[in-house]
Amino acid sequence: QVHLEESGGGSVQAGGSLRLSCAASGYTYSSYCMGWFRQTPGKEREGVAVIDSDGSISYADSVKGRFTISKDNAKNILYLQMNSLKPEDTAMYYCAADRGLLSCTAATTVPNYGMDYWGKGTLVTISS
Repeated sequence: QVHLEESGGGSVQAGGSLRLSCAASGYTYSSYCMGWFRQTPGKEREGVAVIDSDGSISYADSVKGRFTISKDNAKNILYLQMNSLKPEDTAMYYCAADRGLLSCTAATTVPNYGMDYWGKGTLVTISS
């Protein structure tokens, strides 16, 4: 059974940094597309960053140059390093995985992009 568990959320001031982690289990980690998504109440879910099974990476325009996605295949952990945080980055952040045969890099441009598996989320709050 696939299981994704996020950690690392919290409250920081604008300009600060956080690193989110997602521990994955129950599947062949390296062959899946993995990504981070976020959502605030009343808004569509946004793909923040994804890393495809071939290593291709895509970021939402709103986080380019500030966020970095990476994964440790040996430990089955996905990371999201978030720097220069802004109040508008405040959201629930979700880790997700997809078995799809097609590239998932479109996830950062298509709202509410479907993935096969989701974590429960970790809350990030940025104060001004």
